[in-house]
Amino acid sequence: MKTDQKQDNQQKSLDEVNGSIKVPKNAGFWRTLLAYTGPGSLIAVGYMDPGNWITSIGGGAQFKYALLSVILLSSLIAMLLQSMAAKLGIVTGKDLAQLTRDRTSKRVGFVLWIITELAIMATDVAEIIGSGIAIELLFGIPLIVGILITSADVLILLLLMRLGFRKIEAIVATLVAVVLFVFSYEVILSQPNIPEVLKGYLPTYKIVTNTPMLYLALGIVGATIMPHDLYLGSSISQTRRVDRSDKNSVKNTISFTTIDSNIQLTIAFVVNCLLLVLGAALFYGTNSSLGRFVDLFRALNNSQVVGAIASPVLSMLFAIALLASGQSSTITGTLSGQIIMEGFIHLHMPLWIQRLLTRLISVTPVLIFAIIYHGNEAKIEQLLTFSQVFLSIALPFAVVPLVIFTNDEKLMGEFKNHAWVKWTSWLITAVLIVLNIYLILQII
Repeated sequence: MKTDQKQDNQQKSLDEVNGSIKVPKNAGFWRTLLAYTGPGSLIAVGYMDPGNWITSIGGGAQFKYALLSVILLSSLIAMLLQSMAAKLGIVTGKDLAQLTRDRTSKRVGFVLWIITELAIMATDVAEIIGSGIAIELLFGIPLIVGILITSADVLILLLLMRLGFRKIEAIVATLVAVVLFVFSYEVILSQPNIPEVLKGYLPTYKIVTNTPMLYLALGIVGATIMPHDLYLGSSISQTRRVDRSDKNSVKNTISFTTIDSNIQLTIAFVVNCLLLVLGAALFYGTNSSLGRFVDLFRALNNSQVVGAIASPVLSMLFAIALLASGQSSTITGTLSGQIIMEGFIHLHMPLWIQRLLTRLISVTPVLIFAIIYHGNEAKIEQLLTFSQVFLSIALPFAVVPLVIFTNDEKLMGEFKNHAWVKWTSWLITAVLIVLNIYLILQII
């Protein structure tokens, strides 16, 4: 294979953990899968971060179970694109940022870094706000202080990196499990109408004809595919040691990495469905204001809104899940920051400075808003809406190169996309770009 040319002249993606995890040879299916399990959980958190919570629960509160079909479609798209990103990293030995920079000029690479950095900042905004508010709700700590505390969690990541990448995977997987458990429990208590829930997975024409429903559906699809997740996926797929001169080794790595990714994205799909079902079961028809995290926290403890199951325990569990979601997402956001900084502008610096810089870039706008508005949650959460603009702008700059590279036979060899993947990915790309342009126009 010719995909490793010039690899020795360029630092490997996430060099400190690249190829650091051994995988068993000639082992059984389950033992091998266990060795590859982990990167998928880091990818999945991007699809169920705090930024998706309001949309999913609000979708259920407004339109009951009708938008479950949109969550299903979005999840299938995510699985396809993430499998392509993982395959790109495994086959070429480079991440998406490095490959894009290799095929552009230094000036273009710098512009792409700025755009992608803004996208990571936009993603981090929701995670920092979610974590900060969760800390405020759980411990009564002022929001500004909570935001500062979330800024320091980068130090935890530095410690985990010293202990090994498997520790990071385990921590994130645990946090994801907490979110899954909390919302499974709350949905069981809410006693949703199961036949109606299943019916919600069937697309309905009302999604297109009902303008408010269409707008919310476009928001779910357009905001689900996070640009930074594609860069991250193409990098952390390389944490497992693979012999690129051995086609069977490459093939097995692609297969097991894809299985891990799909399993974890299925969990993200379930979480998003639980959020929507919870919103529908508890809040549909109540005319409740559910625009903010604090609103949801209070509603779960209000018998006039959610009925007899109202309980401080439900509210506290919600805040715990919000904190778990925010913390797991900030870990992956920081890793993504390193990947795009090294890939696009070849900027290498001491690891702790690099981690701190990527976090400060993200936390600064949130902290400024918190100070200006004296910790007012409603004003600060307005940043969530504006952050979607940056995500929408950055998305094509990640998806289009990904589709081009994975369709390139010279780059991918026999591992290039099959015909159905090629045309499906281009169709998805076109649809995502149109949807995001529409969202940008609506927000502006």
